[in-house]
Amino acid sequence: MTTLSLDGAAPPAHVSPQRTLRHGLTLAWRNIAQLRHSPEKLLDITLMPIVFLLLFLYVFGGVVAGDTHSYLQQLLPGLVAQMAMFATMGLGVALNEDIHRGVFDRFRSLPIARSAPLIGAVLGDTVRFVIMMTVLLGVGMLLGFRFGTDPLSVLAAIGLAYVFYLAVCWVSVLVGLVAPSPDTVQGIAMIWVMPLTFGSSVLIADTSTMPGWLQTWTDISPVSHLADSMRALMVGGAAGNHVWYTLAWAAGIVLVSFPLAVRLYTRRA
Repeated sequence: MTTLSLDGAAPPAHVSPQRTLRHGLTLAWRNIAQLRHSPEKLLDITLMPIVFLLLFLYVFGGVVAGDTHSYLQQLLPGLVAQMAMFATMGLGVALNEDIHRGVFDRFRSLPIARSAPLIGAVLGDTVRFVIMMTVLLGVGMLLGFRFGTDPLSVLAAIGLAYVFYLAVCWVSVLVGLVAPSPDTVQGIAMIWVMPLTFGSSVLIADTSTMPGWLQTWTDISPVSHLADSMRALMVGGAAGNHVWYTLAWAAGIVLVSFPLAVRLYTRRA
């Protein structure tokens, strides 16, 4: 385990938000160092965006848009939203493994905020998000994808995807805390990730051909709002209220899942 340097000699009765963040960043670096020494842990998020992009593009491109190039312009922004969801699943697995190995028992003996190990796990997982987005956008551009907006809008799109990713990470943390073993974490995560991503506007921008009940869901789905925001910011068009709905969903997810995750962690770890 990476040596940690945290201030204090005894568990404090109260930790300020500034110290909590500092402790969280220290533990985040521990997670990043682990990835540096075990690069094979990045294999899934390196290959997954390539497989999904090629599969969806060449299977659905001709049917949905008439040709693969036209479909690529609407597919890739949607996949940014989908990959932001899938990238969170590894966090729950890693967290559950640390709990079973007793790593979090050691954290409990340190003079740090109770939430610091969870905050560190979420922030440290940012590396996975950056790598996945880099691979997805890089391969997409090699296949012919072109941004239709200015660089600031593209950066805003990636930033919005990252904010939503951080929010969903806390749901993955919850799964990692309640799952009985690391082997079951990914299976549990897929139960809610798959319906959310495929039951949305990720793969098709026009959802009018869907059944009425599914259209109703896609209209309010956070993943649909994120995908539509990505298309507007990366390709062009009116974003409407999709960006605000995405931010509202992200805030709501954090407000519910963060305190619940800290409470579960305190009881279990």
